[in-house]
Amino acid sequence: MTIGTEPIHLDPDPFENFFVGQGHCVGNLIFLSGQAAIEQSGEIVGPGDIDAQIDQAMANIERALNAAGSGVDRIFKITVYLTDMTQFESVIKMRERYFDKPWPADTTVGVSALALPELMVELDVIATRS
Repeated sequence: MTIGTEPIHLDPDPFENFFVGQGHCVGNLIFLSGQAAIEQSGEIVGPGDIDAQIDQAMANIERALNAAGSGVDRIFKITVYLTDMTQFESVIKMRERYFDKPWPADTTVGVSALALPELMVELDVIATRS
């Protein structure tokens, strides 16, 4: 058990079978687990479609942040794990669709694989709560 944090609970929780928490609140900060294109039922969304996967990951982030009393507009740091760096243009489009100035701090990393072979992108965020 993690002591000194407030765990984020979702129902249903697609991470339950993987023994991974959605995230934790520590004071005014929210640390989410990496989010990918896995819908609430546990099914993968958009195999082969980076934009659909980004949109599902962002929907998952929004759901988890809302459960913690926050929202996408409170994200100040995002790390993008991308299995194909030729898809980087979609990351730029994601930033434009979901964020405004001042832009969140951002790190994009090319990786050889993610937890499930159909996943193309994983998003890891830190946010504040109101």
